[in-house]
Amino acid sequence: MQRSAFLLVFVMFGTVLTTIFCLDLLNRHDPFFSESLAQSAVTDEAYIAGLSEEEKTNIRLYENASKSVVNIDTRSREHNLFMQEMISAGQGSGSVIDKNGHILTNCHVIANAIQVQVTLFNGNSYEADVIGVDPTNDTAVLKINAPEEELFPVTFGDSSRLKVGQKVYAIGNPFGLELTLTTGVISSLNRSLDSQLVENRTIRQVIQIDAAINPGNSGGPLLDSYGELIGMNTAIASRSGDSAGVGFAVPVNTIARIVPQLIQKGEVSRPNLGIEQVMPTEEGLLITRVQPGGPAERAGLNSPRVITKQRRQGAYIYKYRTLDRATAQIIVGINDTEVMTPDDLLSVVESFMPGDTVTLQILQDGETYRVPITLGEE
Repeated sequence: MQRSAFLLVFVMFGTVLTTIFCLDLLNRHDPFFSESLAQSAVTDEAYIAGLSEEEKTNIRLYENASKSVVNIDTRSREHNLFMQEMISAGQGSGSVIDKNGHILTNCHVIANAIQVQVTLFNGNSYEADVIGVDPTNDTAVLKINAPEEELFPVTFGDSSRLKVGQKVYAIGNPFGLELTLTTGVISSLNRSLDSQLVENRTIRQVIQIDAAINPGNSGGPLLDSYGELIGMNTAIASRSGDSAGVGFAVPVNTIARIVPQLIQKGEVSRPNLGIEQVMPTEEGLLITRVQPGGPAERAGLNSPRVITKQRRQGAYIYKYRTLDRATAQIIVGINDTEVMTPDDLLSVVESFMPGDTVTLQILQDGETYRVPITLGEE
């Protein structure tokens, strides 16, 4: 009996020693049991100071720019296969562009919406009115009645200064979640993107990026390292149709040109050169069709004359039609800017307003001359 009691006491004593030993090891090596590690001696300032310069830039940019980004919720009427009316919900992002409550977003975000609600960075929501839309460039302007102290307009940059490889930042509201920051680089510039809303129209000078743009990011800002707006995220291109692909953004210089018109009159006035069709050649753009009575025809430009020629091959004589090269007019430049593709020409023309005068450099029958044209309106 005494022997059993002695063994029991010995086992209990050993258990206590083992427990003390294990706790001592945990206190020394496990941060969850070490008071010195659980309560870090590193201050917030020291922690931030220890981050890389890239991390500091990301944090500073997000904290400053996120106040300019809004969430957009829409309600639209749709019909199912049985022609029953349904109310569908949509989401997107946008940017505050002035203290008057104007919001920049994509046209497709608010297309067919019967109700639009904008939520600011502080969580306050406001009903929004659609002020103007430009479906060709997938751009829309909304307006909310919010106090000025809640509005932090984004700073506009200059997309003409961008370089391939430059770092970019996209802020948006993917899948209805809180604002998120996505980083990437500019993959390409001056791309053309087919308009999602208007047939046979393209968005020009588009910025291509490798940032993972999600559907909810549509309409949100694309920023440079200075935190300035350089574009508006507008589309995703991927084989699977999800967000893992190539992102595109409407350049800010295009936005800056059309937004004042949208605010003022709700639509965009587009210049009309009066040239309906051109054909690229080694020298430039051959004019193949002009608008009857349009600006180009009034300035003396015409389609080339078609003539009939014949050619002998053996005992046979063939007749064929061709252009009279003496009457062929080739555009080699506009306002001293070389143009080699239709996009080159349209990009320059669309930087002007109806009523402005541009000068075409025309090559005809070996001679180059200048033709001033006053732009009409589409």
